Amino acid sequence: MSTQLSWRASEATVGELAARAGVATSALRFYEREGLISSRRTSGNQRRYGREMLRRVAFIRAAQSLGIPLAAIREALALLPEGRTPTPDDWARVSECWREDLNERIRLLEQLRDNLTDCIGCGCLSLTKCGLVNRNDQLGSEGPGARQLAHPGCPAPE
Repeated sequence: MSTQLSWRASEATVGELAARAGVATSALRFYEREGLISSRRTSGNQRRYGREMLRRVAFIRAAQSLGIPLAAIREALALLPEGRTPTPDDWARVSECWREDLNERIRLLEQLRDNLTDCIGCGCLSLTKCGLVNRNDQLGSEGPGARQLAHPGCPAPE
């Protein structure tokens, strides 16, 4: 049995949709359990996905590649009228909503990259480096974990 999805097909099996979308069948079942995509059941209880689910899966995968959590993806898809497939205009509108979050993550990654070769004041208590920036574990008094990463922009103790 072929898993190639014909361009004329209005529906796809789980294997056909997975092959065409480039995801595992388990991912499609997971997306369905999470309410991100839907299918109908045949009389033999097999899943059949409408061809429009291909675009929804592409939308989900694109958002995931940006690090968008599934809860936010679900919220975005729920905003579409009657659960329809996202259009390019929908993607532009949703991606604009995610822009601020992405910019903040980019800023944090750039900060981490720029400080990677030096002590980042993470509170790791390294005897070789952090003693220079985090003398006497001053950051430890603020709480556990990576204090400067958890609270970017706070000055390192002297």
